[in-house]
Amino acid sequence: MPRWVDEAYQDYAKRLPRDVALQLQEIKPEKRGGGVTAEKGIAAEHARLCAALPARNKLVVLDERGHQWTSKQLSQALARWQQEGDDVTFVIGGADGLHPDLKARADVLLQLSALTLPHGMVRVLLAEQLYRAVSILNNHPYHRE
Repeated sequence: MPRWVDEAYQDYAKRLPRDVALQLQEIKPEKRGGGVTAEKGIAAEHARLCAALPARNKLVVLDERGHQWTSKQLSQALARWQQEGDDVTFVIGGADGLHPDLKARADVLLQLSALTLPHGMVRVLLAEQLYRAVSILNNHPYHRE
């Protein structure tokens, strides 16, 4: 990722309170070309993603056809998951998308935007929205309605 992505992501991650840990785990994308079709690439990435997913976490998969939550709805979901004692894993897909089996396995399919966004931008946007959701829960003035 470009430096600005890492810097922006880290800025929001460090703003979160200590009881809300945000951990980034990158999965190596499949190289395209040389006979590797989009389908083969998605299948290879799917295997690596499944191997990296924690067994018992809530799984939130970012998908263009997912639910369109407001920041307040995201904060309510975070509060519910915290009350239930659930850790949450958010999955951002690669350039060609995610395998249908991973989407079917998700507890929530979530759309961040109707726009097509680059992976790095999604990473920053998700970190910002998680910070905003926690700010809403803590009555912090960052979020205004």
